[in-house]
Amino acid sequence: MIGGKVRRHRRIGDRVFSNLTLFFAFVIVAILIGMVVALNIDAMPAIRKFGLDFIGGMSWNAVTEQFGALPAIYGTLLSSAIGLVIAVPISLGAAVFLVELAPRWIRGPGSFLIEMLAAIPSVIIGLWGLFVLVPFVRDYIEKGWIGQNLDFIPLFRGPPFGLGFLTAGLILAIMVIPIITAMSRDVMRAVPTSQREAMLALGATRWEMIRRAVFPYCRSGLVGAVILGLGRALGETMAVTMVIGNKYTLTASLFSPGTTIASKIAGEFGEATGDVFIASLVELALVLFGVTLLINVIARLLVWRMTAVKGAQE
Repeated sequence: MIGGKVRRHRRIGDRVFSNLTLFFAFVIVAILIGMVVALNIDAMPAIRKFGLDFIGGMSWNAVTEQFGALPAIYGTLLSSAIGLVIAVPISLGAAVFLVELAPRWIRGPGSFLIEMLAAIPSVIIGLWGLFVLVPFVRDYIEKGWIGQNLDFIPLFRGPPFGLGFLTAGLILAIMVIPIITAMSRDVMRAVPTSQREAMLALGATRWEMIRRAVFPYCRSGLVGAVILGLGRALGETMAVTMVIGNKYTLTASLFSPGTTIASKIAGEFGEATGDVFIASLVELALVLFGVTLLINVIARLLVWRMTAVKGAQE
């Protein structure tokens, strides 16, 4: 009798727990849908006026109320790409060192210091970039050997101000390195020790063990870490706003000032007047949301494909 009551209470508890977690999952979906609906409502004046031309528009003129998002989209993708090109090798190298090569007395403090970098507010990193990184880029890169000898290449042609896509990319790299490093370290730690030992027992060197046993096993996790860092780079606002120069233009030069979607919204939303101007900024936010969503969907499909290929090979 007592055992039956206990089992009945357990079943009730299981149902309550299951329904409660289902409710929380629906709350998250509802918040996401609510954000999209609210942004669409606020952006409707710009959507009705510009339509799809907003995506390919080149101008941003508050006086004539002509707005386009292409330079901001371009700046967002370019600065994020620069940040990832710099951050991914450094992050993977640091993760490999902490997991596979570092002595035990270094692993703990090293991991702590890297994670502390992620806790620094972006406005502080932006100020550091403005007073330290901008003069460095201006004096040693733009006015240095690269700027003087490679200016015939469009990538390295531009005014030596220090403010621009290159500096913004360096700032983003500094901000995403701790995220990618921490996640990469965790997924590498999940690789079974027996897999490493088996590879070493076959006569592999330490590097061959890492390349053939560790990386293939945690490849999908490493891709996820990179995509998480890319998501941080796409949405970063204050630090990028301080160092990118905020010039609304399309250019191939890494030295040229530019803008991103997030920096454009942050720089002008407080002073925006008129329904179309405000709606255009909100539509920029929708565009950023769409770009982030698209990149995450592509990354998820890539991870699923890699997992499926790995399962088929096994």
